[in-house]
Amino acid sequence: MLNNKSILVTGGTGSFGKAFIRTVLKRYPDIKRLVVYSRDELKQFEMQQIFPRSEYSALRYFLGDVRDEARLRRALEGIDIVIHAAALKQVPAAEYNPFECIKTNVLGAQNLIEACIDSQVERVVALSTDKAAAPINLYGATKLCSDKLFVAANNIKGSRDMRFSVVRYGNVMGSRGSVIPFFLDRKDTGTLPITDPRMTRFNISLQDGVEMVLWSIENAQGGEVLVPKIPSYRIGDVASAIAPEAEQKVIGIRPGEKIHEEMITASDSFNTVDIGNYYAILPVSGDLSIDQYCEQNGGKPVEPGFAYDSGSNPDFLSVEQLRSLIEEHVIGKTID
Repeated sequence: MLNNKSILVTGGTGSFGKAFIRTVLKRYPDIKRLVVYSRDELKQFEMQQIFPRSEYSALRYFLGDVRDEARLRRALEGIDIVIHAAALKQVPAAEYNPFECIKTNVLGAQNLIEACIDSQVERVVALSTDKAAAPINLYGATKLCSDKLFVAANNIKGSRDMRFSVVRYGNVMGSRGSVIPFFLDRKDTGTLPITDPRMTRFNISLQDGVEMVLWSIENAQGGEVLVPKIPSYRIGDVASAIAPEAEQKVIGIRPGEKIHEEMITASDSFNTVDIGNYYAILPVSGDLSIDQYCEQNGGKPVEPGFAYDSGSNPDFLSVEQLRSLIEEHVIGKTID
């Protein structure tokens, strides 16, 4: 699928970018070019120690910001596939510095779209977040706006053979700043702070996120927001899995935080299709009809009023399953 192709990853030095690049280099030895596009020179230097050009001749390290459209255009020369993972995503920082978040997550998305169309890229897959579904904080609102921009980009591509799609998933297990590393750091204190005992979250491993993006490169029709079917967990069960003897102290929900993660709202149900391992939220306008999409992908429309959130999800991880997954995916290799 990717052999003899040139790929650019925005935000390529982030946790997803590193995992995606590691997977592509291992799985596709004949990749033509793999461009790491990011603004942090230190992270690029550190990444080059793991993936040096002397061993991986297809790799390129390109300093640049998605806010800089001219730099994007230069980086996109000869690129076939773009994975857009660059974003400002810290919720409190976005609330305090709102327009900085807008510049990167919204204006940066449009810069990339314009540059991709002019560069005649074949496929674009943008990473989204559960916080873009019925957003209650600025970060989620900017990602919803970004999602809409990438979906609508299919309306302005003209006769070009291009597809813009979005993948949306929840918390990545073990990502920096997330609850599991937080609990692991404090498991020996005897007390773990719990925001709310009712709180639930979706769970996905970093590698599963990479596999979903690879699947979407090959299979996405263009214009859909793809959502994976993944299990949920209760926040108290995570604490029990990590430190079963610790006291769980309820501290209250934080501003901008939800009790349950949402990835598909009831309002989206009228244009959402079940395609097996994923749901596809289709655009409300454009040429991508539900009937046509179901015929091409072997799917079926969801019931009107259907919603997909971590609280009503029928698939929940047990304490034992959580402990096993934490040992496999997190302990000793917390994601940067």
